[in-house]
Amino acid sequence: MALTDDAITQIKMMIVDGRLTPGQRLAPEKDLSESLGLSRSSLREAVKALALVGVLDVRQGDGTYVTSLDADLLLAPMVFMVDLKSGTGNRELHTVRRILETEAASIAARQVTPELVASLTEALAEVEAVMTASDVDPAVFLDGDIRFHREIAHATGNDILAALIDTLSSRTLRERLWRAIHDDGAFERTHREHRAILDAIARGEQDQARIRMANHLLGVEDFVTELSGDGPVSNLTEP
Repeated sequence: MALTDDAITQIKMMIVDGRLTPGQRLAPEKDLSESLGLSRSSLREAVKALALVGVLDVRQGDGTYVTSLDADLLLAPMVFMVDLKSGTGNRELHTVRRILETEAASIAARQVTPELVASLTEALAEVEAVMTASDVDPAVFLDGDIRFHREIAHATGNDILAALIDTLSSRTLRERLWRAIHDDGAFERTHREHRAILDAIARGEQDQARIRMANHLLGVEDFVTELSGDGPVSNLTEP
């Protein structure tokens, strides 16, 4: 195991210092093991491990390549862990989501652009159009909610933070949809809270943006807390 760990570390350092770049093909196993001073078996195990976490792509008959190293790809193992926790630790997922998104709102306010304000305003306008319908479709409303939060996350310019938020957001859709359907006034309240977040971001008020986002997400978090682990939310089919 120690030899495999050493092999993993050496390959990782080759990527970090630029000797290996995204999409690049690794040298043949024999040549690479000799250049790194590793046994071929240790190198082989290291390649398998790095392939499992999305760093390397082993193509039978073609060789081993460095992946794109996109944040979404590298966070895939975390997605697996989150999926295992779904249904047993939903409050935990919402809490982590709140921690990340409150900071994202603050960052977005610090580096706000006219383009971001216009995009968020458009997202809320689309939601308003849905809300004027006689029979609001919760799934359509939720689509607007997802877009609003995603725009803010990506406005941070931090791909890892945005990917983490996207991952947690997608794993909390079930509770958010259930709330939209069964919590009286959820549509109007959510829209008001989104508007307050947008206003704070547009004014570049970091602390206000952070507070507004925290208050908004606490509403969903409290709703989840009020439900028992074997309540209706846990039995709801994922949208």
